[in-house]
Amino acid sequence: MKAAYYERQGKAVEVLCIGEVPLPEPGPGEVRVAIHVSGVNPTDIKARTGFSSAMAFPRIIPHQDGAGVIDAVGAGVPASRIGERVWVYEAQYGRDCGTAAEFAVVDSAKAVPLPAGISFEIGASLGIPAITAYHCLFADGDIRGKRILVHGGAGVVGSAVTMLAKWAGAWVVTTVIDDAHIDAAQAAGADLILNIRVEDVAARVKAETGGEGVDRIIDVALLHNLEIDMACLKTGGFVVSYATGDAKDRLPLPLLDAMIGGCVFRFVYIYNATREAKREATEAITACLKDGAYAPIIGLNVSLDAIAEAHDALDSGAMIGKALVSVRNPTVGVAA
Repeated sequence: MKAAYYERQGKAVEVLCIGEVPLPEPGPGEVRVAIHVSGVNPTDIKARTGFSSAMAFPRIIPHQDGAGVIDAVGAGVPASRIGERVWVYEAQYGRDCGTAAEFAVVDSAKAVPLPAGISFEIGASLGIPAITAYHCLFADGDIRGKRILVHGGAGVVGSAVTMLAKWAGAWVVTTVIDDAHIDAAQAAGADLILNIRVEDVAARVKAETGGEGVDRIIDVALLHNLEIDMACLKTGGFVVSYATGDAKDRLPLPLLDAMIGGCVFRFVYIYNATREAKREATEAITACLKDGAYAPIIGLNVSLDAIAEAHDALDSGAMIGKALVSVRNPTVGVAA
């Protein structure tokens, strides 16, 4: 099969190759998916660059997320799954082969039925961002009627948090770092959007919440936003962090203020979430899709041969929306 792969870590244009590799076969409890569209995540970039660890395999076909059609099943998986349209997550986690290929093998539970009418492009945009967003929001209970602050509301995870939170009946305020990001945050459904670089976020949040603050904060950059978060958080509220810019980051926590405020801090590395938590997340995400409440922005969709372009676009930090690689019948270019 045709695939993109790398055999050493480094810059995308220098290490990503396109070539023929052996076709994988599903083992017990696994399915093989004919990948139509592959999704690119920051963790894919970090794995390629060696951000957090060295290569675990001599050759890696990257990407955790994707969407396609099941074409083969292993022992213990009903043959009726063959032909099923699915979205895939964690395809490359613990394996050397991800979704940047014509076929990928995953655990059957990680190939989730894709609702009718939902495109492979949308399916490939779910995976890690959507499951992370759901876990950040719901790991500490129901959010109906709650007030949520989402930092980085125009980002892929930030917009997923907003869409899921609005679907679940929460009030959402998001921050952005540039006015050019406001449209994306609005498209996700945020009730209030604040430019964190020019506005007094804490003052606006307190004013909008009658001085109480928000129940939960979902943060993409806790190290930089901690002071704002402490000022915005309601007594007994939750701060949830799911990303870091540097593997050596350390958090200087104001212990007394946190104790007085009864703050709860949760740190999410979605790959280590329980199987049950991921099952709950995929069921809820599918329900949100069926309700028409989840519509991620697709920022770039390139062919497999141009995979380095997608990696560089995501790595630049300037792109708004999801970066995709179309393995079959590609639609090349920036999405409208």
